[in-house]
Amino acid sequence: MSKMINVTSPFDDSVVGEVPFSTQEEVEAALNLAHSTFLDRRNWLPKYKRIEILEKLAQIMSSQVEDLTKLCASEGGKPYMDSKVEVLRAINSVKLAIEHLGVYEGKEVAMGQTPTSANRIAYTLKEPIGVAVAISAFNHPFNLAIGQVIPAVAVGCPVIIRPATQTPMSALKVVAMLEEAGLPKGWAQGIVCDRHGSEFLATSPKTSFLTFIGSASVGWYLSSKVAPGTRVALEHGGVAPVIVAKDADIDTMIPDLAKGGFYHAGQVCVSVQRVYVEESICEEVATKLADAASKLVVGNQLDPKTEVGPLINNGEVDRVEEWVNDAIEKGAKVLVGGKRISASCFEPTVLLNPSEDSLVSQKEVFGPVVCVYSYKDIDEAIAKANSLDVSFQAAVFSKNIDTCFKCVKELNGTAVMVNDHTAFRVDWMPFGGAKESGIGVGGISHVMDEMSNEKMMVIKSPVL
Repeated sequence: MSKMINVTSPFDDSVVGEVPFSTQEEVEAALNLAHSTFLDRRNWLPKYKRIEILEKLAQIMSSQVEDLTKLCASEGGKPYMDSKVEVLRAINSVKLAIEHLGVYEGKEVAMGQTPTSANRIAYTLKEPIGVAVAISAFNHPFNLAIGQVIPAVAVGCPVIIRPATQTPMSALKVVAMLEEAGLPKGWAQGIVCDRHGSEFLATSPKTSFLTFIGSASVGWYLSSKVAPGTRVALEHGGVAPVIVAKDADIDTMIPDLAKGGFYHAGQVCVSVQRVYVEESICEEVATKLADAASKLVVGNQLDPKTEVGPLINNGEVDRVEEWVNDAIEKGAKVLVGGKRISASCFEPTVLLNPSEDSLVSQKEVFGPVVCVYSYKDIDEAIAKANSLDVSFQAAVFSKNIDTCFKCVKELNGTAVMVNDHTAFRVDWMPFGGAKESGIGVGGISHVMDEMSNEKMMVIKSPVL
């Protein structure tokens, strides 16, 4: 039988809930149930029924926004104000899935253009790929669960979500609400388990689709171990670069950079981290960004006034402190912050000109740290921005359209934001990294398509 484990607040380690921790036998039983559910084709849920369930889910979520906000914030550490945005975004994601089912369709494949293809007509149909296993991260516990589970339910894939052990309650709540909305047993399950259980789920031949959000080392490892034929989507991190040209609108830009860098204490895979600023305005930009950072309210995530909450655990505070100290020892200038506030919170920090071999210049900080670098030539800045083996979202700030197009063309990113921060995202856009940052595309409609197979039907008739 499952044992119960406590879920604690990142801010003060107070217990905010408890969840069952599944045994290996329970993990295997969950996968067997999902697999047998998929194999029972006669009882697949029709599209209209899936839409009814999703519509009911959206109603249930909309009636519980406040409770869901507190649940999400309490376990994940994201400030209350941002957790509420996360919940509202999740409700919209359910609606996006419903909308996409209206255009979730195959197409005619042309026949008759050769003698051998005469008297035929062909169409493709979309079918669910099979059992989907979703391994999720801690930083957006509610919305990530929605983004991985709802596309599966929408297209008819039985899905098992394994949330991060630090933040399991939001994902389990999503599954519970789906059941409340009428989803039959076997179509969506939440499993909290150890790494052995996670690897079993990811690599079993009964798994047809693996969606993983988390560290690159774990994701690429699991990808190398999946069964033949399993489709994989990996979302890892980046070390997001921003190019600031001499003609950028500084006063408009600063709030965007501050939001993109310090939102959720920098624990975002596309958080602003490396800002390359033309040397004549570098001091002004860095100073104003530091001033904005100094005014941010840091503290308990459940306080509505808090703008920057705790890191996910105290060990992460230790790590961020070590990385900042490494940068300082190698010559970086601290413009604001640079120190821990408590065991769980770190000051919003702006570093000026860290060395290229500093950890903060080479790796994803995943903390409230933004690095500002001066440059003389934009080609030099782009080269430095492209120097790492990650490729995710990037940004450019300039009033010159040619400068913007140059950066869009030459920056090594899967998306380049023009006059906006790197962490911008809506759930109908394609979202995902390349190179070491991942494979596959996120976004509700895109995930629905990735969780599908196309089946061809060719009809031969002498009257065609």
